[in-house]
Amino acid sequence: MALARLPQRRKGAVFDSSLAIINIVLLLIFFFITTGSLMSSRTVEVALPETTRLPLDLLPEPLLIVTGDMAMMLDGAPIETGTLAAALIDSPTVYVLADRDLGAAALLGLLDAEELIAVEVQLVTLHLNTEDAPE
Repeated sequence: MALARLPQRRKGAVFDSSLAIINIVLLLIFFFITTGSLMSSRTVEVALPETTRLPLDLLPEPLLIVTGDMAMMLDGAPIETGTLAAALIDSPTVYVLADRDLGAAALLGLLDAEELIAVEVQLVTLHLNTEDAPE
């Protein structure tokens, strides 16, 4: 009696990793394209200032006055650090009048710490005529 030969087992399918690598590379490309377009779309828009002669009592509101020692007043009332966002909940724009000796980095740091969301910040400047200046 002859022994029947068992069929030989086929070797298991060989995993081809090149397809997985191509998929990962394509996903990374799509990721960087989308995040790059999101980053570039978040640009800061700067509107050039317009000079007008405006009496002090007609300054825009809400007016945030920042003194040289970083104290803040909103429409003439003192305001504590960290409460500006809550005070501006109904205002889409805040006008900032900063002390002339306050540096831009300090002012931006102060406004960044307030975590204003969806609030446009516009700087207001006062022009002091040399004829009106006290001696």
